[in-house]
Amino acid sequence: MQTIAANALANMQQQGLIHLIDVRTPAEYGAVHAKGAVNIPLDKLEPSALAYCNGDPVYFVCKSGIRARKAMEKLTESGFTNMIEVEGGTDAWVKAKLPVQKGRKALGLEQQVRLIVGGMALTGAGVVLAGQPAGLALIAFMGLGMVYAGITDTCGMAMMLAKAPWNQNASACPAPAN
Repeated sequence: MQTIAANALANMQQQGLIHLIDVRTPAEYGAVHAKGAVNIPLDKLEPSALAYCNGDPVYFVCKSGIRARKAMEKLTESGFTNMIEVEGGTDAWVKAKLPVQKGRKALGLEQQVRLIVGGMALTGAGVVLAGQPAGLALIAFMGLGMVYAGITDTCGMAMMLAKAPWNQNASACPAPAN
């Protein structure tokens, strides 16, 4: 898969229209996104959503690159080919001090998963300390989920959280420009 540095893409953006798709949740996109990016969340991304690109290169960005790669893999299976990942994602874009649009701060999916897994592990430990060994099952379940996510690079909890109401913000999703 092809990649491009955030600085290089920003320079191209100054030369004219490019198709930059941010595949994060609407809430993450609404918090901060590269100027000119259009939000099409990964779970809603379909090849038909890119028809307006007319075969031009499409650049994908997320927080750090993982979801952008997943988007490209998903579209490759559908025969889509002219795709490029923004190296380092929005994190790299912000770090390079490139133009962004900011809104209301939101927790990213990775942070939400860490908070929930950590909270459930603490709850399980508390249950065990209270003399109930059933808490070990909760801790083991969270550990198994994290191992599975690490091996497959797929996190079921993150996929569910992406659909949660607090991660949806319709006003953060402008219609793609023609």
